[in-house]
Parts: sequence; C-alpha cells; structure tokens
Amino acid sequence: MIETVFSAELPVREHLLVQKNRIVGADLAREAGLLPGQSTAEARHPDVLERAPRMAVVTGIHGDELEGQRVAFELARILNQHLDQLHGIVDIYPAINPLGINSIERGVPGYDLDLNRVFPGDEQGSLTEALAAAVVNDIKGAVACVDIHASNIFLREMPQVRINEITAKELVPLAHLINVDFVWVHASATVLESTLAYSLNAVGTKTLVVETGVGMRVTPHETWRLAQGMLRLANHFGIWSGEFEVHGDPMISGDHQVSFLNANAAGVFLPKAEHGKRVGKGELIGLIVDPLAGEVREEVRCPANGLLFTLREYPVVYPGSLLARVLGGE
Repeated sequence: MIETVFSAELPVREHLLVQKNRIVGADLAREAGLLPGQSTAEARHPDVLERAPRMAVVTGIHGDELEGQRVAFELARILNQHLDQLHGIVDIYPAINPLGINSIERGVPGYDLDLNRVFPGDEQGSLTEALAAAVVNDIKGAVACVDIHASNIFLREMPQVRINEITAKELVPLAHLINVDFVWVHASATVLESTLAYSLNAVGTKTLVVETGVGMRVTPHETWRLAQGMLRLANHFGIWSGEFEVHGDPMISGDHQVSFLNANAAGVFLPKAEHGKRVGKGELIGLIVDPLAGEVREEVRCPANGLLFTLREYPVVYPGSLLARVLGGE
C-alpha cells in the first residue's frame, strides 16, 4: 500500500511528495479488517496494526546515492510475493529526498542543504524541517530501522554498518544480521546529532546506518545481499518466516583500527590493489601519475595488514585526497 508521509506545494506548480510502501502480512491484514488496495487508515480494526511489530527500511536521503533503490525494489518484490510469510509490517521509504533523486543532487535542490543535517526537524519550521519531522514521527516506534546510504562518486565502499559508540551495545548484535562485511564503530565525537539515525536512536528506535557501493551507481551483488539482510533482520524480530540468505559474519572495528591513505601529490590515481580484498603491509595500493610528463608522482603503499574496504573510484586527485581506507588489526 502506497501511503503519503509528507506533502507540500512548491513554486512553479511543483509538488514535494514523500511516500512509503507499507507492506502488511496476509494474516495481519485479515485480522485488522483491511481489504486489498486499502490504506491502513481504512482498516476496521486499526488497533491490531498498531500492536503489530513493524520494521522500517529507509533510503534516498541523499539524491546521488542510488544503491538503496534496488534494495527497496527487491525487498518489496519478495515481500509482496510471500505475504503469507510476513507476520507484521515492513515500511519501505525509497525516496526521502525525491527532489534530489530526480535531479541526482546530494542535497535538496533549491535549498542548498544536506537533508541529513536537519533531523529531527520541526513540524512548525521550514519546509525541509517539517519534512524531517514528518519522517521521524512516521518511523519512530518501529522495532528497527535501517538507513541505507551509498558512497559518493569519488570512493567505493564495501557493505558496512556505521555505529555511534554510544549505541554500540544495542546495535552491533543487529548489525551482524544484515549481511555486511564489517561494522565500523565511530567515536561519539565524530557522529553528527542532526542525522536521521541519531534522532531515531535518541527516541528509542534502533537504527542502523549502511554504507555501500559508489555514488550514482547500483551494485547488483551488494544490493541483493542487503535485501536478503533486511529479510534476515525481519526474521530476527518475528516479522518474516520465509527464506533468506546468510553471508557470513562481519568484522567489528573501532576507529583506532582504520588506516587512512591520502594523496601526497596531484595527478591521476591508478589502483593496483583489488577493492574488498586483504592487503599486506607495504603492498602497492596504486600509483599517482602525471599524464603530461609520463611520470609516476607517488607510489601509494599500504601502511598495515588488513582489509581494503574503501578505494578511490574517481581518478583525479590532489594532495590530501582520500585514496583508500584499510581495516587493520588482523
């Protein structure tokens, strides 16, 4: 059932519409007196739906991050084909920032801001603040929420969950379930309080942030794994009894275990190591070359043994440009 989360009229006959796909299990729908095609607001016994376990999957906060679009599609397709195996509610929010997705812009077009710096929002505030408040109010109370992001156009990321150390005790066990390669626990000082995840965790809705792939692209293998991870998480909460795939157990890391490789020279970065693979200390990660002179300006070598979980995707670099991140301590 497609339901409206937020709606507002914009200048020049434009309309801002944030929607969700609310998927209700077959048995639950019958118990609530919900007929096919009806919205949950039309249920004869809405209290039944209010008591049911509910999980939320969010993506599209940043308009240039498209990996979550396939996750939303695959998850909705599977759930709708097996409603008899769904024993609660799954809310899928594929486009929190629809204007950004339509124009492939990270922020909200015309407002020059990052939507993920506005939460928890304000119902009486500006348009973007009201949108943020509506999203938080709609999601809160879910047993869990997964906020799916992609990297930018410059870097490729392995599937990972990023967690504030303040909420690590509650969230790390859940992160084990969603088929990512590792969990990066950040120091609380590096976590912004204006994000959707922080705002939802602050009101008691356990929320995981996923980063994967590269900006403006869809990585089929990784997004399929994540869609299966959403089913696995739903199974944990008793919402899903159907099949799901399990893709190993993630590594857990703290900030002190991550090495950052930054460019010392300007030029074109040519990777020599394979993204997502283990690398050894001193191994060649890539070269920074000068196409005009035909010279190598820098050999980029790994500072420690570990997992190459971030690798430069966009080749033009300048001094200080991030080239790679390695998860060490192995």
